[in-house]
Amino acid sequence: MASTWHWLFGDQLGPHFLAPGEPGPARDAPVLMIEARSVFRRRRFHRAKAHLVLSAMRHRAAELGDRVRYVRAETYREGLERAVGDRPVTVRHPTSWAALRLVRGRPATTVLPAAGFLVPHEAFARWAAERGDRALRQEHFYRWVRREHDLLMAGDEPAGGRWNLDRENREPPPPGARALDAPAPYRPRENDIDEEVRHDLDKWERSGDVSFVGRDGPRRFPASRREALAALRRFTTRRLAGFGAHEDAMLAADPVMSHSLLSASLNLGLLDPAECVERAEEEWRAGRAPLNSVEGFVRQVAGWREYVWQLYWHFGERYRHHNGLRHRAPVPDWFRDLDADAVTARCLSTVLAQVRDTGWTHHIPRLMVLGGHALQRGWHPAEVTDWFHRGFVDGYDWVMVPNVVGMSQYADGGRMTTKPYTSGGAYINRMSDLCDGCAYRPKARVGEDACPYTAGYWAFLHRHRALLEGNPRTARPVAGLDRLPDLPELLEQERERGAAPP
Repeated sequence: MASTWHWLFGDQLGPHFLAPGEPGPARDAPVLMIEARSVFRRRRFHRAKAHLVLSAMRHRAAELGDRVRYVRAETYREGLERAVGDRPVTVRHPTSWAALRLVRGRPATTVLPAAGFLVPHEAFARWAAERGDRALRQEHFYRWVRREHDLLMAGDEPAGGRWNLDRENREPPPPGARALDAPAPYRPRENDIDEEVRHDLDKWERSGDVSFVGRDGPRRFPASRREALAALRRFTTRRLAGFGAHEDAMLAADPVMSHSLLSASLNLGLLDPAECVERAEEEWRAGRAPLNSVEGFVRQVAGWREYVWQLYWHFGERYRHHNGLRHRAPVPDWFRDLDADAVTARCLSTVLAQVRDTGWTHHIPRLMVLGGHALQRGWHPAEVTDWFHRGFVDGYDWVMVPNVVGMSQYADGGRMTTKPYTSGGAYINRMSDLCDGCAYRPKARVGEDACPYTAGYWAFLHRHRALLEGNPRTARPVAGLDRLPDLPELLEQERERGAAPP
């Protein structure tokens, strides 16, 4: 057996992380996996996320059989010492700055190029250097990726003649609909490994070793390559066709709608992005899915996911500490604890309950309901980032730092996006049924029935007027402050509301 071990992190679980040849581990290299308890002691994770990650790791170890040494240790360093001592180790480029420091700080460790993404770091660096740092916009990057990988292309032009089909993909829910009536998503069946993981998590909680938030079970997301491929197949063949038009819509009784639910599998490394977008394109070319649905999905995987991954490394480790709006308020306990029952606002209560129960919501509830409320209330962006990281089954450092610091909380001053993404209740009312039956009215700014998002939106614009009135994308709504006769009452109302559940 080869003397060099290959170390797999818990988000490097697909076959592409073990590809033989250069640059990669030898075909017969022994594999090391370390389950470090300290990861869960440092932070209070969602119970469903802890279950999914441990189940996926143990499923992968069972697949590898005698080739793997699976070590349960207090820390990664302890696990390395026990398993391999000072013997040489290879490892694929990790997915966080902390993990990269760990592997680079260990002697006799070779860091191999990253897997699980379409664009190598070196290629992105060349593209970024050509554009200049202030011009790193997702739309430009997405078009470049499409050309480089020949995705949805007709020669040198985009399929259908347009790069961006967002206009077709921003429809509100069908009038009166409580659900999209889409085919059900793939659901895995739990097995003995899941039972063992749940037993261990229960034991750790009883002993006081760790504490979790949220509810666990039954498992909703794939924990093995076989399950992930089944989920991909079900999405592309049965759900993709209905994905596009309503991908930005929200329905209280149908949180999944036609979304793929593949982000957790991609971020665990169980799926490779290339196979996901290629299968989606096959459905369009075969006439089984419309172009707007396929382009919307390709944009999510080959555009936004790749963009976020690259910016995490390109902006550097200090990017997470940006706080351009100087927001200092702590994330309140009711939000940290996912206490949806404490919240009166139906939109926020509904979405918070979705996170509590499943560890997942789609991108619009994350951005406009959860992130929008945090931004309007001035919560510290680092705390908000940590909350998203711990609370979502697909949340990892590389995912959440750019998504929250850059897009959701606009804490980087516009390096990543051109404006803050927040809105009043009118947007939520137009794009969802979440205002139906709510104690607040989306048009009301002041009074007992004043929508916390509508009032919060105007209070946010007022608080940052000096900054936002010079931005072409926000100057017009900022000018609207001068037309609000009840602005003083609104500001006093929002000061009194403070961090209380809305």
